[in-house]
Amino acid sequence: MEALRECTQQIDDVVFKKIPTFEGIVTVIFSFSLVEKMTLQTMIYIPLTNYIHQIHQVSEVLNQTDFKDVVTKLNAGHTLLYFHESHKLLSIDTYSAPTRAITNTETESTVIGPQDAFTESLDTNISLVRRRIRSPKLKNEDFVIGTEANNKITIMYMEDIVNQENLVTLRQRIENINYPIFTDISILKQLIEDNPLSPFPQYYMSVRPDSISQYLIDGRIIVFMDNSQSALVCPTSFLEMFISIEDYYNRWTTASLLRMLRFFGFFLTIMITPMYISALTFHPEILPYELLLNLQESRSKVPFPPLFEVLFIELIIEVLREAGSRMPAKVGQTIGIVGGIVIGTAAVEAGLISNILIVLVATSALLSFLPPIFLMSNTSRVVRYTFILSAGFFGLFGQMLAFAWLVIHLQHLKSLGTPYITPFIPRKISDLLDSVIRFPTIFLIAKKGISKSPKK
Repeated sequence: MEALRECTQQIDDVVFKKIPTFEGIVTVIFSFSLVEKMTLQTMIYIPLTNYIHQIHQVSEVLNQTDFKDVVTKLNAGHTLLYFHESHKLLSIDTYSAPTRAITNTETESTVIGPQDAFTESLDTNISLVRRRIRSPKLKNEDFVIGTEANNKITIMYMEDIVNQENLVTLRQRIENINYPIFTDISILKQLIEDNPLSPFPQYYMSVRPDSISQYLIDGRIIVFMDNSQSALVCPTSFLEMFISIEDYYNRWTTASLLRMLRFFGFFLTIMITPMYISALTFHPEILPYELLLNLQESRSKVPFPPLFEVLFIELIIEVLREAGSRMPAKVGQTIGIVGGIVIGTAAVEAGLISNILIVLVATSALLSFLPPIFLMSNTSRVVRYTFILSAGFFGLFGQMLAFAWLVIHLQHLKSLGTPYITPFIPRKISDLLDSVIRFPTIFLIAKKGISKSPKK
């Protein structure tokens, strides 16, 4: 008791309250910011004064020599009960802090299918998955990470389907983490990636319970974190960054069209503006004569070379995008649209950029938002600058060198030890049925090769 009082003497929301009972004086210790008054009344005060035997039935006896565990319980919302006569210390889970209700997702919205999304409550997220997979084979394991904050995470998997090698590898990486605090699961994702220097996200992140449930049935491992809305899917492939759960709700023809649009749109967004630079700087002969005349006419007043022209307008787009995302919701969208129109029109009239480049950059910006995972959208923006600089210095030859680097980099990437560009390398025939072209649902029965399931 003295050690607890000394440890919490400057924590004003920790309460020590003595209550007389049939077993003598009991000191109740709790944090009122983590426990509601009604919960204390029904679970602690009434049973202590009237039905004290119930307290012993639902409580956990703590080892008082393990002071760190006692403090962790208190900070996790447990109520501690110290019996002065018997010198016993009990713990009851009374955590009842307010949480956000289940709402629609704004980042992965779909027209067809369920509309619920994960919240920042770990227990709520696990329940949303268990509502969809009612199987005793669905397992979950808890871990505590963060040397200072003691953040709680949970990994979920199907016992008979998951690859045990992947499970052991993920456990080892989590146990080897040495980081003080995790404010979001995105920080954990960066610490357990195979190649933290790569611009490509190596784990799929989603806030949709239906998407996570499908990955569980496919043999993947899911990681949840308390106070974080998103869930991690381990392992993940490059192609899955362009697959939305809504593809499985649509007809296979519509889903295949949308997948091709997203997949090839990624390569278009990193190639359009570099091709503009290459054509005007090094290879004007690759353009039709009429188009070349239009380009030269639009650039007749521009004093800068194409490389600086493209970099200027790309940076303007980045500034508008960042400013729009940081402004209040009612102002940001208006400022983004009006600012883009005003700046674009003024820049063309002032002779700083050509009007054709405005069209190309706007198209490239729209294509970058096609992937359903926002992290891949950010990746396309970073990779595009590599292609722009390569085209500015070496033309099409530089672009092909950058593209070769991109392919080689993707080939060397791994996600939890699994090749990142699965199903293409190594190839599994059944995976091609659910790749860029999505075959009818009746053919999508076999587990994907990236799961490396020992049974199926």
